Amino acid sequence: MTKIIPLTNVLLSFLPIIVLGCIFVTWKLDWKELLYASLRMLIQLFCIGYFLSYIFERDSASWTLGILSFMLLVASWISLHSIKNQRRKFILHALISILMGAVPVLIMVVGFIIPSESWYSPSFIIPIAGMIFSISMNTIGIAAERFEKEIQMSSLEKSKQTALKACLIPQINSFLAVGLVSLPGMMTGQILSGVDPLIAVRYQIVVMTMLIGAGGLSATIFLSTKRLRV
Repeated sequence: MTKIIPLTNVLLSFLPIIVLGCIFVTWKLDWKELLYASLRMLIQLFCIGYFLSYIFERDSASWTLGILSFMLLVASWISLHSIKNQRRKFILHALISILMGAVPVLIMVVGFIIPSESWYSPSFIIPIAGMIFSISMNTIGIAAERFEKEIQMSSLEKSKQTALKACLIPQINSFLAVGLVSLPGMMTGQILSGVDPLIAVRYQIVVMTMLIGAGGLSATIFLSTKRLRV
């Protein structure tokens, strides 16, 4: 049975961030952005915790689709954080990229890979969609930032290649290190909850393949547009 972490212990987990904040100040980096992101993360997670507790009690496809649509819009907007000056210009394309790259992977996972009696169950599809949309958001963000820098020095084709390779470095490194250097978050959580490690491994394989697939496809679609010729 999963043990409940006391709230005081949760707050104690912020100690490394405080140390990192001190490093930011010493190195004259933007510590305010780290503080803002940390506070926003804390508030958002507590809010979504209460909200999901409410939603999980309602097994409604319309509620689920509404939440997924909201998640898509937010992910598309945040994905362009690294190119704020062109955010409005590329927001629609970021949305289309995630729709075309991440949603098919989500449908494949919830519809054919992980067994479930009802695909639209909020407690089932929302956590999976969150992982998939999040990785697509991150890969697009890294790809957009890297492309913007590379296009000033290289050809269009070379810039796209470099940007795609760069945005997938974290996922490829995870593939190489999993089981040797690290146990991924989902697998660790399941094992701590008492799940058989061999069962946890199967779920982790599905998670890792769906993440690199959704992230890579979304970034590829985003980079493939002629609108990036700026």
